[in-house]
Amino acid sequence: MGGQVQTRNIQGNPYVKNYEFSYNFPTWGQCNVTMTSVLGHLLSHDFDAQYKSWRSCDPSALFEAHIETFVEDDKKAVAENIKQQARYNRVLYIWTDCDREGENIGTEIRSVASQGNPSFRQPGNTVRARFSNIERAHIINAARSPVQLDEAQSNAVSSRIELDLRIGASFTRNLTMSLRPMIQEHTGEERSQVISYGSCQFPTLGFVVERYIRVRNFVPETFWGIKVMHEKDRIKVSFNWARNHLFDRMAVVILFERCLTARTARVTKVQTKPTSKWKPLPLTTVELQKCGSRFLRLDSQRVMQVAEQLYQKGWISYPRTETDQFDRGMDLQGLVQKQTQGGPWAQFAQGLMNGGFSQPRSGRNNDKAHPPIHPVNFVVPASLSQEEQRVHEFVVRRFLACCSHDARGSKTEINLLYGFEVFSTSGLVVLERNFLDVYPYDKWTSSQDLPDFREGQVFEPTEARMYEGQTSPPGYLTEPELIALMDANGIGTDATMAEHIAKIKTRDYVQTRPRARQQRREGEEEEYEPGEAAEPDVGRGRGRGRGRARARGGRGGANGRGGGAISGVQEFIPTTLGVALVEGYENMGFETSLTKPFLRKEMELRMKAICEGRKTKAEVVHESIEQYRDVYIRTQQRLDSLRAAVRKYVFQEDG
Repeated sequence: MGGQVQTRNIQGNPYVKNYEFSYNFPTWGQCNVTMTSVLGHLLSHDFDAQYKSWRSCDPSALFEAHIETFVEDDKKAVAENIKQQARYNRVLYIWTDCDREGENIGTEIRSVASQGNPSFRQPGNTVRARFSNIERAHIINAARSPVQLDEAQSNAVSSRIELDLRIGASFTRNLTMSLRPMIQEHTGEERSQVISYGSCQFPTLGFVVERYIRVRNFVPETFWGIKVMHEKDRIKVSFNWARNHLFDRMAVVILFERCLTARTARVTKVQTKPTSKWKPLPLTTVELQKCGSRFLRLDSQRVMQVAEQLYQKGWISYPRTETDQFDRGMDLQGLVQKQTQGGPWAQFAQGLMNGGFSQPRSGRNNDKAHPPIHPVNFVVPASLSQEEQRVHEFVVRRFLACCSHDARGSKTEINLLYGFEVFSTSGLVVLERNFLDVYPYDKWTSSQDLPDFREGQVFEPTEARMYEGQTSPPGYLTEPELIALMDANGIGTDATMAEHIAKIKTRDYVQTRPRARQQRREGEEEEYEPGEAAEPDVGRGRGRGRGRARARGGRGGANGRGGGAISGVQEFIPTTLGVALVEGYENMGFETSLTKPFLRKEMELRMKAICEGRKTKAEVVHESIEQYRDVYIRTQQRLDSLRAAVRKYVFQEDG
């Protein structure tokens, strides 16, 4: 912000320093400022010492046991520094991240600082800055516009922390003490394996196991269809049957014979019309995680870690946001201008400045806290690590694509009547690539030219044949698909989904492996693969279809490979323990299954109600505890179901 800055070390922690400088705030005038930092949450929460031993009480007692709040040993020096500095200052200005977690950390800082200066508890003496990136002008504007801490958001986090502790500890202790002895007896190992439960963790595992079961139980069905090909002007054109295919061979034989009896086909429709491929929506956290795991060969947790690094270095905006619409007053062209300084996209950015700019599309989501993720400054790519380069390049290209025009083309559709059956084909000519020139993750390419057909034209097809095929199994769940399911079902927040996925991996409930690349089917667009050159003429389609049957690994296996080349996308295979836990709970037959998303989704909705002022923290904690306590009691009565599933899957015992 200008002026001289003095730096002082603090005793007990080499990573935290105090920075002293002067600054003129409109609210308070010329001030001497001491800026310091924390390392995440300042306060921790745990049960009283009498409950620390797992055998000190029945796990259900943890639903009501007293919880103490304290500063961990590794944070004591940080807390003491805040307490000491508070004694010499009259205003506490919070600059934590502007999300729920940041609000809660802000209230923790206020709590510790108030021990050194009780006046910080009074209205107006503790304020916070609202900001979404650390670009200089943005920070100065935030410094001049202090606001109050959002107590409701902080309370939502406090309630989540308490519920996760109570529910997680009670179910984890119960699970571990119920299953660990039989596992140790079977394996002969004495290692202490914790079988943990989490209200987000288990529904996440449930999604993986549900897909695995679908793949395992899949039975292919034979189908039959009709293909028609006609060669005209030395161009072979394939026509697709309007019925696609049928599972009754005799019915297809009869329909096919009617076609052959008719001998000639008549063109019933020739239509050429403009078409377009929409540019992508502005980038949200969930979309960044999905695209990162799909295109960048990084798992969602690593994508978020790298994005956080880029944010802290001042290259991109805050990477935790649900917003997919830019405010109309935002200077987007100023941000585009910065990207003309260099990089593979500089020429494209200059084209936007020379008249190619188009206002980004607006999605349906706005968290009212942060704009979509976007670049805020230019950085020479070579100055970044390889992982930073990949994430940064994606963010920049996505932003520039948002500021470009939709791709435009011309689509021709031809229908013909052959016997009593309708067949069709289509052709695409891409006329203006626009955003595709900078966004290689989408592909939209011209198809083969179609010969000249006229409506009413009659011809005898060059070839008509009946073919046989089989239905394909679904593929194992990929990380982008898992994130989409979690998002749709309210499991975790955009900022925590990656952590829940990482947790089921570290607990050895699932393993991952690269998905075998599927052979592209007729009519499907080619997928972007990491490592492809991001040249202007490279793109990726908007197709949202799911891949199928890339690999058929064994139960819990992690090293199997399906046929074909390996893609960058990871797919999840549950371990035998993961399958046993899900099936064990499912076999209990409860409506409110612990492996389904409904319980956690209700809890997340209650958190949102706190943020909106419709519920209090006490109400939400009480409602959720009573709900989970009821499930716990009923689970206790059906533990044999879990043990049976462990014997079946982990021990491989029949029956």
